[in-house]
Amino acid sequence: MGFGVLTCDDEAQALDRAPSLPEWIEPSLLAERGWPNWQDALQAIHADPTDAQARTRLAYDEVFANQLALMLVRASSRRRRGVPLAGDGHLREMLNLPYSLTGAQQRTISEIEGDLVQPTPMVRLLQGDVGAGKTMVALHAMLMAIEAGSQAALLAPTEILARQHFETLQRQLAGLPVNIAILTGRDKGRAREATLMGLADGSIHLLVGTHAIFQEGVSYKKLGLAVIDEQHRFGVAQRLMLTQKAEAPPHLLVMTATPIPRTLTLSNYGEMDVSRLDEMPPGRQPIDTRVMSTERIDEVVAGLSRHVGRGGQAYWVCPLVEESEANDRAAAEARFEALRQVFPGKVGLVHGRMKGPEKDAVMAAFASGALSVLVATTVIEVGVDVPNATLMIIEEAERFGLAQLHQLRGRVGRGDQKSVCLLLRGQSLSETARARLALMRETNDGFRIAEEDLRLRGAGEILGTRQSGDAAFRLASPEQVNALIMAANDDARLLVDRDGGLDSPRGQAARIALYLFERDAAVALIKAG
Repeated sequence: MGFGVLTCDDEAQALDRAPSLPEWIEPSLLAERGWPNWQDALQAIHADPTDAQARTRLAYDEVFANQLALMLVRASSRRRRGVPLAGDGHLREMLNLPYSLTGAQQRTISEIEGDLVQPTPMVRLLQGDVGAGKTMVALHAMLMAIEAGSQAALLAPTEILARQHFETLQRQLAGLPVNIAILTGRDKGRAREATLMGLADGSIHLLVGTHAIFQEGVSYKKLGLAVIDEQHRFGVAQRLMLTQKAEAPPHLLVMTATPIPRTLTLSNYGEMDVSRLDEMPPGRQPIDTRVMSTERIDEVVAGLSRHVGRGGQAYWVCPLVEESEANDRAAAEARFEALRQVFPGKVGLVHGRMKGPEKDAVMAAFASGALSVLVATTVIEVGVDVPNATLMIIEEAERFGLAQLHQLRGRVGRGDQKSVCLLLRGQSLSETARARLALMRETNDGFRIAEEDLRLRGAGEILGTRQSGDAAFRLASPEQVNALIMAANDDARLLVDRDGGLDSPRGQAARIALYLFERDAAVALIKAG
């Protein structure tokens, strides 16, 4: 079966497991017919749709190559030697928290601690809705790394979120012998040089920042743990760049309220361990999500006026007009001009083209209560924490993806007051858009939303760099994948167990398969999660 990787007895057993597989499966049809790659094969079988044998055979070959690549990564991961981080607990005992950890937080911390003490580097996904306490779990993990004599780094996607994390962690670490620093693209001159020197000599224990923390010229003395917040905002290559800053492979913890489809698929294949914060702290209320037509926008503004009159605050997120920051800004500016006529002196505006200090000033005014309404693009998708803001209005919500809607909704519901999210829809909705909005109304569960996102958008490249879109299989249909994957997985496991280096004739045939289906160059990328 497959690429001649099985003995006759093994093949008989495999056929018993999957009797639908034909007995004629022999060495790869791509090589047999002289097709140099799957693109040529796809063109050929499309030209002859009656060649069912070729279609089934190639589907199996592709699924086998994919599973073999996954098996090789698993085997490689088991061989990689990281640095065990067995902290003695003295820093964690010094934390003076004003509240007790939830049962889900305690369980998740135990899972992470169990990983960190192992020599095999941790690769774990921490999923929890906004407000479930992911940052506190990450803090415990980072303190454990620091107790063990290593450094920790927290990567955030935006400067707003990085500075918010920095300020929050500074408060929580007050009185502890932990030197924390921040590094963003805005930091220049002597302050930046001092931070770089502290990282290199080890005097900085914990670094918070944006992509600046893994750029050229940034060196760590002993990076033991990398934490990536809102990981759907980072590409695979960026995550690799951060983990490559360590001499030994660091432990990796990625956090999100909505797993991207690619990572969800990886976790389904077992490449990433998953911890779920499925319990909210006491006092948190579910967000009431409603869908309204944009034709009723006057009613929405009137309701907003009543909300502000009661002392409430609100976000108004403007539509994603095109994949263009300039157009997003134009939409936000138009809404800002309209609303400040209704609420003079009480409306702020933030968008991606604004300079950092300007954005910080507006956000500070909103957080202090000086502004009642914040008009924004998706720049506020992550990290904004204003407990008094209990109303989120998302204009033309059908233009946003499920993950974005869920993240934006998470900007409210951060206190103990009841919060509402209004999804304003246009008049012409596709069935897919209707289904997305209906799901947002029905659930606050990030994993359920991610699963639906996976179904609607595709899995992305499991062994590639695309975060979503077409699945990794180009020749095998979803039905064929379901039918063939168990047998292909068993065959790949048998080959790796017997010939992990792919040195035997059967292993050489498998190497050809990895090349033909373009799995060879992509294997390393899966380590980024």
